[in-house]
Amino acid sequence: MANNSVAYTGVKNAVKEANHGDFGVTLAELRSLMELRATDALHKIQECYGDVQGICTKLKTSPNEGKSIFMLLRLLLYTSDILPPEEESEAGWIEGAAILLSVVCVVLVTAFNDWSKEKQFRGLQSRIEQEQKFTVIRGGQVIQIPVADIIVGDIAQVKYGDLLPADGILIQGNDLKIDESSLTGESDHVKKSLDRDPMLLSGTHVMEGSGRMVVTAVGVNSQTGIIFTLLGAGGDEEEKEKEKEKKDKKRTPEWLNFISMEMQPLKSEDGVDGDEKDKKRANLPKKEKSVLQGKLTKLAVQIGKAGLLMSAITVIILVLYFVIDTFWVQKRPWLAECTPIYIQYFVKFFIIGVTVLVVAVPEGLPLAVTISLAYSVKKMMKDNNLVRHLDACETMGNATAICSDKTGTLTMNRMTVVQAYINEKHYKKIPEPEAIPEKIMGYLVTGISVNCAYTSKILPPEKEGGLPRHVGNKTECALLGLLLDLKRDYQDVRNEIPEEKLHKVYTFNSVRKSMSTVLKNSDGSFRIFSKGASEIVLKKCFKILSANGEPKVFRPRDRDDIVKTVIEPMASEGLRTICLAFRDFPAGEPEPEWDNENDIVTGLTCIAVVGIEDPVRPEVPDAIKKCQRAGITVRMVTGDNINTARAIALKCGILNPGEDFLCLEGKDFNRRIRNEKGEIEQERIDKIWPKLRVLARSSPTDKHTLVKGIIDSTVFDQRQVVAVTGDGTNDGPALKKADVGFAMGIAGTDVAKEASDIILTDDNFTSIVKAVMWGRNVYDSISKFLQFQLTVNVVAVIVAFTGACITQDSPLKAVQMLWVNLIMDTLASLALATEPPTEALLLRKPYGRNKPLISRTMMKNILGHAFYQLVVVFTLLFAGERIFDIDSGRNAPLHAPPSEHYTIVFNTFVMMQLFNEINARKIHGERNVFEGIFNNAIFCAIVLGTFVVQIIIVQFGGKPFSCSELSIEQWLWSVFLGMGTLLWGQLISTIPTSRLKFLKEAGHGTQKEEIPEEELAEDVEEIDHAERELRRGQILWFRGLNRIQTQMDVVNAFQSGSTIQGALRRQPSIASQHHDVTNISTPTHVVFSSTTASTTVGCECVFLKCMKLTFPDSHT
Repeated sequence: MANNSVAYTGVKNAVKEANHGDFGVTLAELRSLMELRATDALHKIQECYGDVQGICTKLKTSPNEGKSIFMLLRLLLYTSDILPPEEESEAGWIEGAAILLSVVCVVLVTAFNDWSKEKQFRGLQSRIEQEQKFTVIRGGQVIQIPVADIIVGDIAQVKYGDLLPADGILIQGNDLKIDESSLTGESDHVKKSLDRDPMLLSGTHVMEGSGRMVVTAVGVNSQTGIIFTLLGAGGDEEEKEKEKEKKDKKRTPEWLNFISMEMQPLKSEDGVDGDEKDKKRANLPKKEKSVLQGKLTKLAVQIGKAGLLMSAITVIILVLYFVIDTFWVQKRPWLAECTPIYIQYFVKFFIIGVTVLVVAVPEGLPLAVTISLAYSVKKMMKDNNLVRHLDACETMGNATAICSDKTGTLTMNRMTVVQAYINEKHYKKIPEPEAIPEKIMGYLVTGISVNCAYTSKILPPEKEGGLPRHVGNKTECALLGLLLDLKRDYQDVRNEIPEEKLHKVYTFNSVRKSMSTVLKNSDGSFRIFSKGASEIVLKKCFKILSANGEPKVFRPRDRDDIVKTVIEPMASEGLRTICLAFRDFPAGEPEPEWDNENDIVTGLTCIAVVGIEDPVRPEVPDAIKKCQRAGITVRMVTGDNINTARAIALKCGILNPGEDFLCLEGKDFNRRIRNEKGEIEQERIDKIWPKLRVLARSSPTDKHTLVKGIIDSTVFDQRQVVAVTGDGTNDGPALKKADVGFAMGIAGTDVAKEASDIILTDDNFTSIVKAVMWGRNVYDSISKFLQFQLTVNVVAVIVAFTGACITQDSPLKAVQMLWVNLIMDTLASLALATEPPTEALLLRKPYGRNKPLISRTMMKNILGHAFYQLVVVFTLLFAGERIFDIDSGRNAPLHAPPSEHYTIVFNTFVMMQLFNEINARKIHGERNVFEGIFNNAIFCAIVLGTFVVQIIIVQFGGKPFSCSELSIEQWLWSVFLGMGTLLWGQLISTIPTSRLKFLKEAGHGTQKEEIPEEELAEDVEEIDHAERELRRGQILWFRGLNRIQTQMDVVNAFQSGSTIQGALRRQPSIASQHHDVTNISTPTHVVFSSTTASTTVGCECVFLKCMKLTFPDSHT
């Protein structure tokens, strides 16, 4: 972030000092030009510059060669493509720096966790930004550079799927269509051409075609940058002041506004929607999908209610006991001079109540979630999973279905032509060049060279002895490789016919499943070359080249023969089949209407059919077996034909011989799921998807339909959790609809990556399996922490409550409770949430969305260990002075010094928690609690560190910690009783959970019937259970618990005996879990949504630390 700021400042200064006279055009002129559209822009270009060539000349760049290397030295003349970072507001440091050591520890550890988490996410964002590269031409070479290095005058190559990083003017285009909805709100794709609309704008998506543009504006001078400036990041002081005021209300980072701006269309001209319903919907908070967050929130509310009840009862009993004993039993009158003493007693009772409350409330829950997710995300990056949305990590643990692409994910994505049908012969191996007639060879070489995107090429290997590098589309690279195998050079043809000489290009897309290129010959005739899926292109072929290279009639019967004898055998071996064809348009005839594609790409002559092999990744079959063993169904959704798809599915293990599973083509799938009116019916989908394993020849719409059908299905009790992989622009809807969307980091387009939750940096299916492991590990880590936390909660609350009621004092003092709180909240969450995953996680079925957080086995462990600890603590409390032959600490005067008795109780209690932390590592009844303990260095360090600090507190803590020094013998007894929890744990694990019928599960998710009807009526995909819980009045006081402030007050009041007003002092702070829609008034009526809830923020906000003591059903 700092580097970016420096870079921006340097660029800004350079721009101020630059001599614009070196170029024929100024910055202001370019900015004003890029604000024009369509015909206005064309008129302006013609009037001021003549044509695009004129602009290139003034910018000292060449349409073909790009900028010269010399000119690159002038890079800082115009701005680099860096947007100014938003100044970050510094959070005010917590007041009360000189508080006791325990409170400082809580603050420092929490602050360190927050800092490391923030640093990690910044690093993640930085990595995503650095990995975004764009193709430009410099010095005659096509190179990829980071988008931040793009400068004005660069010649950039744009292609299908790109997110344009800068403004520019089209130099050459092939069937180029742009989605400008992010800037203009126009949902239809805008066709770009030199004669109609050559203006290309940053932040827009290339949906079809390819081309080249000259960059005219970058950074804050681009159209996106100008809007960003209006939002206040690079503007004047007045704008900054406005932003500062907004920040005080909304704490929204500006870069999130920018991202939201990229994704959201603008509103109507006046910036207001007429529809009240839309207004209401726009103001709804974003609905997150985190199931775990909802369960945790609900559980925390329940625990909070119990804690409030216990603390209230404690205070009431103490006050009543004191009043009755003093004024009723002892018959003492209320003396005015004794009032301060009575008040001190009441303050003491209140402190004890707050102590019970502080221990009961699990503030560590959000921290455990945060640490577990942050730790997992960091480690997943090493496993080639770049997590963009935190909740995806947790959701993956519940995945029940994976819909995977074939090419590049299950296979190696290194395409090679291995078979061919040429001159009426089926070659099982690539033939020698001499075996192919020269006439056919000419068609083949020209057709492949010009009808493959010029961005696809084969480069020499990076290392000697390595394989040639495939750049661009892998299928096209396989065809180019075929020419190299035939001793022909495609580059010679491309040099002779450069891209700008191509008369018309019908680029590949998922609808046409083919690509065609039109060439204009010197005699005025035209020739079109076409390639695509064999069964589709063959249907358009009326002729085929014979053995001597002459066209002959190609009848439907001949086509069926080729399908049966050539295409199906190739497909059964797992080969992708591509048909190559051409058509001539004689010179004498009128020029065809090129926009009428159906009339152009028909009546073709077949040149050849080739079979392309993409071998299965060697590690994939084993990974799929692991998925199936883990209860996850893997489905292949591919654009290949059904025979190829079936063959690959068999090799991968998705299909096994003798199993009753379905393999369908897209058209057959659509026929089965639609009724007579052509409408999709869920009942029909439900009959198909449970047995469907392969969906071939599918379109992105089919993939979206399948994913939606599985998610919406009610065939099984548990709602299916679906993960989807995608690489194309049109995969966006399916990636968005899925519970977890995986985009391909290598082959994926920018649009697919933007729609995804996780990016697979190696495009490998095994990385998805690792994501499942990490997701399940997050869930288990939270459960481990809960098992430990609730055991401490139960024991500490009962000890404090019972001790207070019987002895008029809590055996565990306020500061000691803070230390216990630190152990059981912050340190335990750090230790238990960083357990690494193991293969054993894949040996069980998914938990499912409705699985409670606390299973019956965990409940058995919690209650079993709580029983042991309570027996030990109460024995020491009421008989400890006799056992150790020391003075009793019970019924001590108000300001009595610390006693050995209560110090032993405190020390033993902490030792039991330390050893129980080891027990908590296992939640499924395993006996070996030490298994893999040394694989987690953090856990070992925290347990040992806590032990050392406990020694220091007991031996040297003195009065501040209410501790008295203990002898070696007393220490050994404390450690021995603590170790007893390990032995007790073995005894508990021998008791079958099935015998304990009275045990109940806890921590269920919010059930559908619990959700208010008005929320179900809203047109939202997911209900955010955490947010819904937070809206309830009963949680008000709990949500407002200001942990540190409370502890400061408790300690101060406890030590100084201050008035009750001091203990009640609170600093309310207001925060929001979600940022709603913001309307920003600008001259262009820009209206953006900045919904920025994330799982981490959401989890933290569940426990916003401001306390207001009120009854549970009160409202703010």
